[in-house]
Amino acid sequence: MKKTVMKYVGRTGCLSMLLGLLMSCSPQEPVSEQTLKGCPAILPDYTGVTIPSNIAPLRFALEEEAEKAVAVISGRKDKLIVDAEDGSFLIPEKKWHELLESSVGDSLQVKVYVRKDGRWCMYEPFSWHISPDELDAFLVYRLIEPGYELWNRMGIYQRDLTSFEQKSILTNEKTQHNCMNCHSFNNREPDRMVFHMRAQLGGTYLSEPDGVKRLEAKINGKVQSLVYPSWHSSGRFIAFSMNQTKQAFHQNDRNRIEVFDFSSDVVVYDLERDAVLTDSLLMKQTAFETFPTFSPDGKKLYFCSAEAKTLPYEFDQVKYSLCSIDFDAESRSFGTQVDTLYNGRLKNKSVSFPRVSPDGRFLVFTLSSYGNFSIWHKDADLMMVDLKTGQVSELEGVNSNDVESYHSWSSNGHWLVFSSRRVDGLYTHPYLVHVDGEGHWSKPFAVPQSDPQFYRNFMYSFNIPELVKGEVKLDKRALIRKASEKKPE
Repeated sequence: MKKTVMKYVGRTGCLSMLLGLLMSCSPQEPVSEQTLKGCPAILPDYTGVTIPSNIAPLRFALEEEAEKAVAVISGRKDKLIVDAEDGSFLIPEKKWHELLESSVGDSLQVKVYVRKDGRWCMYEPFSWHISPDELDAFLVYRLIEPGYELWNRMGIYQRDLTSFEQKSILTNEKTQHNCMNCHSFNNREPDRMVFHMRAQLGGTYLSEPDGVKRLEAKINGKVQSLVYPSWHSSGRFIAFSMNQTKQAFHQNDRNRIEVFDFSSDVVVYDLERDAVLTDSLLMKQTAFETFPTFSPDGKKLYFCSAEAKTLPYEFDQVKYSLCSIDFDAESRSFGTQVDTLYNGRLKNKSVSFPRVSPDGRFLVFTLSSYGNFSIWHKDADLMMVDLKTGQVSELEGVNSNDVESYHSWSSNGHWLVFSSRRVDGLYTHPYLVHVDGEGHWSKPFAVPQSDPQFYRNFMYSFNIPELVKGEVKLDKRALIRKASEKKPE
């Protein structure tokens, strides 16, 4: 009996020692001897941002040397204490999501402690507001090397924004190392995707649950290349532009590259009839029309139009305006006049990438000095039209001193993802920003990554970020079979 009791006491003692060891290893909130002025310099800059309640952890790194550092993230009910590893705060995913769930509609307070010369100091706290407006769970983008005429690896990828998981949808290792671009989804649903490929397997491809098809657009007996797609709300139509694109390089200009269209027109593809709808107002010989986008109700087609110039000599005189034309899905016809919402020629500016919020209230576009290749124009900024009042304004607090370009809305209209070169001027990175129902924008933040140093070390650009409601599943074998079929003459 005594032996049994001794054995039981021995196990209890071991358990107590183990618990004590675990508690001693758990991060503890330091006692600060001094409060430092201002917020800490962190990478990425996540100070004072509004975030969705389903986002991955905002892992960040200190931009200074310290003997040790601790972050304390406090919510309505709980708090999370994280020790820095080599200056990085690797917030654990499970505890992070528990903290977010209990703080929806409220704010998290973040206190950062640093120890220098054996003394603990604390920076002034900053906050993360947890919006009740959730974000679409997936982000789809193209990853491309910073080459301009040649590339080796390229692909369309998807990222689960609630975690750090990234998967490839299609890479060009499977398609003869060609170029692929212009992916777009029907109502942000993952099961209907259209995208374009160039070179030997070139064509515009539609992936649906029942298979993959190539869209053949014949105009005047000639097959045309379809790019820059926009889905109609019915899912029956897709608007495209047809562009004859050329590329050039500047010798002495901060805009390194110039891409321009020698000609471009806008058409609408009818998926039910496999037919192309055209209109003379969208195919003028005296104008360049491009970047079509349907309104959420499908009754208007917005696009960019510029007076045709002699290219490449007058490349910097091409000024695109923001225009619209009515569209009737039942009669498969366009309106009789084009309306101009923003006159680029009169403003001496140029519009690209118009995108309408899901409620039809706001339209965001990119504005630069000339042309339509704003992704390499240093002065490119995001602008907004209030379609209710017609007022045009800059996205205050969103733009940087470098490029802001491609953008897309979330399904609830409260989040915008956009591309920016604000980190180094070379690579485009995806940023998220919250907007309320009156068009007020919060501070943008970089899509969080597992490693806070990611955007300084990753050698690819993120192109065409599109928010999608679920995981995309493309039948790669079916695509390759379809792409390998003999093309029509």
